[in-house]
Amino acid sequence: MTDEKTNPQKSEVDLEDMVASSDSGARKPLGAPGRLLVGVAAAWSLFQLWIASPLPFMVGFGVFNATESRSIHLAFAIFLAFLAYPAFQRSPRDRIPLPDWGLALVGAFCSLYIFIFYDALAQRPGAPILQDVIVGITGILVLLEATRRALGPPLMIVASVFILYTLLGPYMPGILAHRGVSLYGLINHQWLTTQGVFGIALGVSTSFVFLFVLFGALLDKAGAGNYFIKVAFSLLGHYKGGPAKAAVVASGMTGLISGSSIANTVTTGTFTIPMMKRVGFSAEKAGAVEVSSSVNGQIMPPVMGAAAFLMVEYVGISYVEVIKHAFLPALISYIALIYIVHLEALKANMKGLPSSNPARPFLNKAIGFLTGLLLLMGLSFAVYYGLGWLKPVLGDATPWVVGIILAVVYVGLLKLGSFYPELELDDPASPVINLPQTRPTVMVGLHYILPVVVLVWCLMVERLSPGLSAFWATVLMIFIMLTQRPITAFFRGRSRLAADIKEGFVDLWDGLIAGARNMIGIGIATATAGIVVGAVSQTGVGLVLADVVEILAMGNLLLILLFTALLSLILGMGLPTTANYIVVSALMAPVIVLLGQQNGLIVPLIAVHLFVFYFGIMADVTPPVGLASFAAAAVSGGDPLRTGFQAFYYSLRTAALPFLFIFNTDLLLIEVNWLQGMVIFVIATIAMLIFAAGTQGYFLVRSRWYESLLLLLVAFTLFRPGFWMDRIHDPYRSVPPQQFVEALGNVDEDSQLRVQIEGLNPYGEPMTTYIQVPVPRGDTAEERMQRLGLELLTEDDRTLVDFVEFGSTAEDLGFDFDQEIVEVLAPVDRWAKEWMWLPGFLVFGLVVLLQRRRRQRQPSTAQAA
Repeated sequence: MTDEKTNPQKSEVDLEDMVASSDSGARKPLGAPGRLLVGVAAAWSLFQLWIASPLPFMVGFGVFNATESRSIHLAFAIFLAFLAYPAFQRSPRDRIPLPDWGLALVGAFCSLYIFIFYDALAQRPGAPILQDVIVGITGILVLLEATRRALGPPLMIVASVFILYTLLGPYMPGILAHRGVSLYGLINHQWLTTQGVFGIALGVSTSFVFLFVLFGALLDKAGAGNYFIKVAFSLLGHYKGGPAKAAVVASGMTGLISGSSIANTVTTGTFTIPMMKRVGFSAEKAGAVEVSSSVNGQIMPPVMGAAAFLMVEYVGISYVEVIKHAFLPALISYIALIYIVHLEALKANMKGLPSSNPARPFLNKAIGFLTGLLLLMGLSFAVYYGLGWLKPVLGDATPWVVGIILAVVYVGLLKLGSFYPELELDDPASPVINLPQTRPTVMVGLHYILPVVVLVWCLMVERLSPGLSAFWATVLMIFIMLTQRPITAFFRGRSRLAADIKEGFVDLWDGLIAGARNMIGIGIATATAGIVVGAVSQTGVGLVLADVVEILAMGNLLLILLFTALLSLILGMGLPTTANYIVVSALMAPVIVLLGQQNGLIVPLIAVHLFVFYFGIMADVTPPVGLASFAAAAVSGGDPLRTGFQAFYYSLRTAALPFLFIFNTDLLLIEVNWLQGMVIFVIATIAMLIFAAGTQGYFLVRSRWYESLLLLLVAFTLFRPGFWMDRIHDPYRSVPPQQFVEALGNVDEDSQLRVQIEGLNPYGEPMTTYIQVPVPRGDTAEERMQRLGLELLTEDDRTLVDFVEFGSTAEDLGFDFDQEIVEVLAPVDRWAKEWMWLPGFLVFGLVVLLQRRRRQRQPSTAQAA
């Protein structure tokens, strides 16, 4: 084990400063400036709660439209950015220099310009005057400086490059050239409309993201962060490599509510990394496990580093659909990481930490787990169907009755928790650690689950907007913060009513401030990333990138995806999660859609966005810019680059998933029923565990090279059985274009035709692409064609699109007048692709047999391994 003295831990103050520097601002001014800073931060949180609540509409006061809200939101973010983030490393931390006051006020005014002069700007759309242009130029420059301070140079440089590209289009070389934009046109597009800085990204930050970040901050201040960590350690700490497994679970639970990889790494890593080192992990491996699990929190719904809310706007599907599609890959990735940790523990013959739980036979543990699971499922069904029956009976009184039930459950859980001792955070540097007992640890904090239940209920069942759902969950969280101490003290027979209430208000105040300070970087990031989005829409640079990727990949579909993944990784380096997703989705998602269709790969848009999002997130892990790896190395005392490379090695499972769900969208639960979904989850989890064993070179014993290859082959077969079935039997048969109507009438209603067309793209350039045509309902081919809204014309052996009905399915699919239908592919009856799982499992059985024989022959060697 690495000696603690040779690798001294960073002090708690240093770690807090590291997180503050990247997330909430390192400056803590004294006196009146300090009080103003925290006061403005709290005011921002209260403003966001106000506009999210129904109160403005009830009282008829303080109602802001979307553009006005974005303007005020950005004004708060820029003002606080210059107060909270020092200009340079050597700048003072305990006071605010005069230039920073000036920049804060100027930036806030420029942001509020749209709000203050809203009516005047509405009278001159697209025709800015000199005053507008001066304010816009100043605002963009101040925003870029705020970005540099809060997020570092990368995003500022990216945004600056796109501004220059917009202005200097005619002077660009080759395919990069475009007709250019005037300065007035640039400012109008980027600052005075909702196409650039004040676009969709800032709107999502204003409407949804702030409330979820605030909710997470309040939950953490109330004690839920400590609770999650303690529960994870009580459940898993005594197993082989237990602290690392607990770190994965704790980071996963923290990642549910966190929007920052770095904050997640340091928050849980301060406790988990020293304990991982104690049971035998090297400093680099301990840091890498924490980085992998913390960064994985950014792909885990419901927040996904705020990207989930942006996907709603960019993909055009509901929030519930985004959660459904993103959940399975994220869960599988976490399960695989726990297994990787288990394999590392087996390799090094590690032990767990001493458990405080009373010894129980395995059967009793299994029965206890199943009983708890059944009780939880029964409670879920009772709540779901019970409220479903109550709502028609109670009518308008339903919210009040539900509120009373929640209050009774809350008090009951506090009463239950009062029978157990309060949670105390152990010192991870102490020589002896006794893990907490599971039952008391779980019971004492069950009331923290209630706000999460309310959030999920409002989102999934009531189908409220994400913003309103987070508002009601936050309201309950505030109520819990103010009342949990006095009620628990009452049940424990203590009389500290005034002090307990005061502590609750202090926690609430700190939570409001922490939520706002955590949002500074996100607010700035969404505004600056809006510059990139605005430049893409104004210059058409997305098509240029598509051309570049197509030239490099030479039309090869797998190379197209590899180059897109690499570009997403590069673009994501140094960017926070939110800005990361905005940039890569604006630039790279259209590349996959366009080039994929041209090469016969038709993928749902959500799969494309998740693909680029996953690889953008991988930048937080990947050296040399992996910020989370540097944070983990600061805690572990290990080498940052070696930590980053080890974390990337552990994260190969996350890098493999996007390629798999691009080719097999079943993993995203697209067009599958619940029974199919359960089968897919089980098989995909087994496949990912086999993939982890193959990449780690260890299964039952250390794997030989050919065994690792066989394991990877099995994993691929389980993930994508259609690849092998397509080789055995083509899923489509070619139909002459002249027989398009007959083909439409001969296939089942729930199937699809693949149609290759040639024509002109919106820019008047020749293009060839594929369209997936869903077969409409209808008894005859002609009736189906009518429902499709398409009429064809055959002349000289060519089949042309003669008419496309306005607003029809055909128009939505991309059919247009005078396009030529080159090829029609109709589905054929064949064996289900899932039959290919059988040979996959047979090969897996062979590897198991080989390794079991080797382990039996060399038991001592296998154990030492």
